[in-house]
Amino acid sequence: MSTREGGPEHARAITKLQALVRIPTVSHRDPAAVDTAQFDEFLVELRKQFPRLHAETELTRVGTHGLLFRWSGADDSRPVVLMAHLDVVPVDEDAPWQHPPFDATLVDGAIWGRGTLDDKGSLVGIAEAVEVLLERGFTPAQDVWLSFGCDEEVSGTAAPEAVAHLRAAGVRPWFVLDEGGAVAHEAFPGVAAPIGVIGVTEKGTTSIELRVEGRGGHASTPARMGPTARLARAILRLERAPMPARTPDATVELLRRMAPHASVALRPLMANAGRLRPVLTRALVAAGPESAAMTRTTFAITTLSGSPALNVIASTAKAGVNIRVMVGDTVAGVLDHVRRAISDDDVHIDVVEQNEPSPVSPMDDAFALLEETIGELFPDAFAAPYVMMAATDSRHFTEICERVYRFAPFRMTKAQRESIHSYDEHLDVEAFLDGVAWYQLLIERIPR
Repeated sequence: MSTREGGPEHARAITKLQALVRIPTVSHRDPAAVDTAQFDEFLVELRKQFPRLHAETELTRVGTHGLLFRWSGADDSRPVVLMAHLDVVPVDEDAPWQHPPFDATLVDGAIWGRGTLDDKGSLVGIAEAVEVLLERGFTPAQDVWLSFGCDEEVSGTAAPEAVAHLRAAGVRPWFVLDEGGAVAHEAFPGVAAPIGVIGVTEKGTTSIELRVEGRGGHASTPARMGPTARLARAILRLERAPMPARTPDATVELLRRMAPHASVALRPLMANAGRLRPVLTRALVAAGPESAAMTRTTFAITTLSGSPALNVIASTAKAGVNIRVMVGDTVAGVLDHVRRAISDDDVHIDVVEQNEPSPVSPMDDAFALLEETIGELFPDAFAAPYVMMAATDSRHFTEICERVYRFAPFRMTKAQRESIHSYDEHLDVEAFLDGVAWYQLLIERIPR
């Protein structure tokens, strides 16, 4: 199957993505900071761009602007849920974007803008695949639900509300598919072939705040180990005490599947990944922060606050720590590690949010369907499982489904993956159109 010939249908899909990227549906943790008019406009535009989707499926609103569509199939015993989210992260106004982030400019064969990869590309890809199939009079073999969240970027309530609705309706999905992996080019040193990485689990996202309090005062008379100095020491102690590293089963299988495509030097190591876990773990840790994050719970110091003025000693100093909890670890165990590493009762640890790692989804018939569809649309790539390090709305769906996968069917270079939540986010037109075709083929192949 090829989507590269062009034509009115393809031009239409591109125009739809551009129209929706141009609406800045930016999420904020403070609800008062959210421009709800933009979200209202997005839903109006979505209805305009996808009239059949709205007319021929059953729609339920969830959360403030979340959407849950039910497309009735020939059977409802093994329904499928396809997910995406319509909100995006804020734009750093000082970042050197080549093209304005909400112009959805079409340049050099790519659509540039915030949300093209995360996650309006998937949302439009799913909706367009359904729209095309509805136009053709197609009926899926099973019910297909589309869950489009509106506050994924701030760990909001829309996804849990969608899960509650499905549970109340007695819906137990056969599998759930959300954003996450991709057809990743330049994914691993020594492996030339692109990898269709499918997240079979994801790390738990937990945030804490380290807080130190003191008298404060005039900067001309500093006391030893004031709040900022004590906080700095705590940060350094945590930095120097990483959690133990290990290679989980999903990563072992990822490496094993890489082996036939790896360089001659790496091939034996990857092929015998199961027997060489300690060696592989050390190699992954040494290879850099991206691969090291595949092996352990990570700590990232993300926010700092202290004195309001240069000549004032802070009475309270705070540091935000974003923690990604590795499969096999627990939030309680991680917090114990933090306390032991800091080893200072004057440093208070406040838990802001906590989420355990997601259960590992099986690699059975549902995974095989994803793998086969990847193989057909992306014949130069191979599919493999992995542990997703970021968080998605799909983690909530593990409450009602044991097969939750994370994969966006778009080719992405390393530079594109790095642009997510950064600047110069863009999606190649050919990659987008192939993604639409992938969703369409997946729906067509859902078995009875």
